[in-house]
Amino acid sequence: MQHIIDRFLSYVTIDTQSDATSDTTPSTEKQWVLAHKLVADLKAIGMHDVSVDENAYIMATLPSNTDKKVPTIGFISHFDTSPDFSGTNVNPQIITNYNGKDIVLNKEQNIILSPDYFEDLLLYKGQTLITTDGTTLLGADDKAGITEIITAMEYLIQHPEITHGTIKIGFTPDEEIGRGAHKFDVEKFGAAWAYTMDGSQIGELEYENFNAASAEITIKGKSVHPGYAKNKMINSIRIANEFIALLPENEVPEKTTDSEGFFHVHHITGSIEHSKIELIIRDHDYDKFEERKELLRTLTNTLNNIYGESITVVIKDQYFNMREKIAPVFHIVETAKEAMEALNITPIIKPIRGGTDGSQLSFMGLPCPNIFAGGHNFHGKYEYVPVESMQSAVKVIVKICEITALKNYE
Repeated sequence: MQHIIDRFLSYVTIDTQSDATSDTTPSTEKQWVLAHKLVADLKAIGMHDVSVDENAYIMATLPSNTDKKVPTIGFISHFDTSPDFSGTNVNPQIITNYNGKDIVLNKEQNIILSPDYFEDLLLYKGQTLITTDGTTLLGADDKAGITEIITAMEYLIQHPEITHGTIKIGFTPDEEIGRGAHKFDVEKFGAAWAYTMDGSQIGELEYENFNAASAEITIKGKSVHPGYAKNKMINSIRIANEFIALLPENEVPEKTTDSEGFFHVHHITGSIEHSKIELIIRDHDYDKFEERKELLRTLTNTLNNIYGESITVVIKDQYFNMREKIAPVFHIVETAKEAMEALNITPIIKPIRGGTDGSQLSFMGLPCPNIFAGGHNFHGKYEYVPVESMQSAVKVIVKICEITALKNYE
C-alpha cells in the first residue's frame, strides 16, 4: 500500500493541467515535467523500448515470457488534469481507517467532504482515502491509472512465474481537452486491443460512451434606439433566450442519467447586435444523436422564418460510441470481467456518461474498453481515491495479462 501511495503522491503533486485554448501538443509545457518523470520511472522498473515522442506520448513494452502465441495487449492512461479546477500546489491528505463521517478538507474555508452529500464515501468505510486539501483537484483522474499500470508492470517484472504475452503501455497528454488520442500512433503501439484505466468506482467496466458533438449558434441583431425601435430592432439576446427555451427542458445534464442523452448549454455571450450560444450534444443512441443535431437545425430555421436570416448553427462531431467497434471483439470485455470476478470484484458494466481516449482509439483501430481507476468526484476539490481501489486495479491488470496468456487464440 505504501509503495502505491508514494508513487501516486509523486505524480499528483506535479501540475499537469491542459489548456483548450492552446494549439500545441501537449497544450501546456508543464505536462513535460511529469512526462520525463514517467519515462525515468518506466526505465527504472525495467520496461523495454521506453519512448516519448515530440508530442509527449509515452510508450513502453513488457516483452512476452512465453513461447505460446498470445495477442499483444495494452493499457493506457492520461497524465494531464482538468482545466476546470486548479491543479497547482496539490496538497493531498491521507485519511487512514476512514470512519464514515465528515472529512474536513479545509478548516479555514469550511470545506467538508461529507457522506451526506457524497454517498459513495460510505462504500469505503475502514479504508485509506487520499483527498485534496479543499483548494485544488487531486488528479486521480488519471494519475491513479498511471500509478496502477506502472505498479502492475513492476509486479509482473518481479514475478516472472506469471505467464503473460507482450504488454504495451501508453500515457497520453491532453485527454481532458478531448485531444488525448489525436496524435496517438496506433501502429507504433502495436497492440491487438487495449484497456484505458480511467474509470471511477471499483468494478466499473465500460464499453459504451456518448456520441458527442459541439454546436455554436450565432445570432445577428439590429441595434436601434429603444425609443424608436418598434418593428425595427432585432435583439439578439432575446432571440438567444428564445432558442434556449425551445430546447427540451428535461433533456439537460442535471435531469438525466444512465443512457439518457442531453443538450448542455455551457456558454452564452451577447449584445443587441451579436449573441453566441455554445452547447454540447450527447446521446448513446446514434439515431437519437442525429435527431438532436437535426432539432438544432430545425429550431434555427423556425426562428429565421420569424426574424429573417439572423441565426446560423455550426455543428461539429467530437467522438462516437465505441460499442460499435468493441462489439465484434467482445471477448476483450469478457476477459476483463473474468479478471474482476476471479478477484471477487463485482463488475459494474454501464455506459460512460462522457468519453475517454478509448472511444477515439477504438475508431482508430485499437478497441479499447475502460476499466476503473478508483477515484471519485473528478475535476474538483472534493476528489478522492481509496488506496484499496488502486490496489485492486493493479490486481485486475495483472489478472487480465495472466488470463489472456491462458486463452487459446490459435
